[in-house]
Amino acid sequence: MPLYLSENDVRSLLTPADAVAAVEASFERMARGVVEIAPRRRLRLEEGRLADMAASDLELGYAGAKIYAGFAGGASFVVALFSASEPELVAVLEADELGRLRTGAASGVAAKHLAKSGATSLGVIGCGSQAETQVACIRAAVPAIEHVVAYCRTERSLREFCERVGAEAGESHRDAAEQDIVVTITTSRDPVLRGDWLQPGALVCACGANVLGARELDNGVLERAAFVCCDWKQQARLESSDLVEPIQVGTLDWLEVHELHEIVGGDVQGRQSDDDIVVFKSNGLAAWDVAAAARAVERARELDVGSRL
Repeated sequence: MPLYLSENDVRSLLTPADAVAAVEASFERMARGVVEIAPRRRLRLEEGRLADMAASDLELGYAGAKIYAGFAGGASFVVALFSASEPELVAVLEADELGRLRTGAASGVAAKHLAKSGATSLGVIGCGSQAETQVACIRAAVPAIEHVVAYCRTERSLREFCERVGAEAGESHRDAAEQDIVVTITTSRDPVLRGDWLQPGALVCACGANVLGARELDNGVLERAAFVCCDWKQQARLESSDLVEPIQVGTLDWLEVHELHEIVGGDVQGRQSDDDIVVFKSNGLAAWDVAAAARAVERARELDVGSRL
């Protein structure tokens, strides 16, 4: 019978370090060519969207799909995990917490492989629940992080976020942008990060905008970047105005955009020097959901957590 894991179950089973390890291993398998991914699709609902995304990871031994219904007031997420070798539904997981962890973990992997040597500070633009796992996962991946500066436009949200994660409240976007690693994780449709705010050597992880027409980075960020990568170009072409619009005006070319698994797998060198500005554009991949769900299920079996459907 399939295993069922609730949000509380997932929260008890997966730490940020677990998520980083699972997503990094997923990138390594992507580099070896044993992962297949289907881009996200979105269908209209009454004042909302139903989205689905799927992946098979033959080396890991699992395949799965994440489906979620999103509305202005929130979203509901579920991952169905299947065996990759036989007709078996292995588990069904509530996947809000899992999704936040795997998104933060991807930034953690990018920071581990692309931040400048000796990076000690993190700036976060955005103070929602997704931002908390960005901080936790980057701290897990880069233990040298000593100082976190956060900024969002709502003063109360900023204050409460800083208390929860142990960050300093910035007075403007620029305060967060001047750190060694800079994360944008907002719902803004207009740029929240400008290239002239960045310090030499910054790594930018742009994680919030994943629909065409929404951007977090201005063209100046891409103009200053010595290296640009994304999670998967096929999906970036469909969702990432942070890359599509600069390419349309000639600031960037798709030939200059790499994929993070190339760096993790050792096929491409990302950062060339500690003064390079590097950009990682994250849209989110079903392969990460499968990897994180598999880690949670295997841990649940060890600890006898969850219920049977």
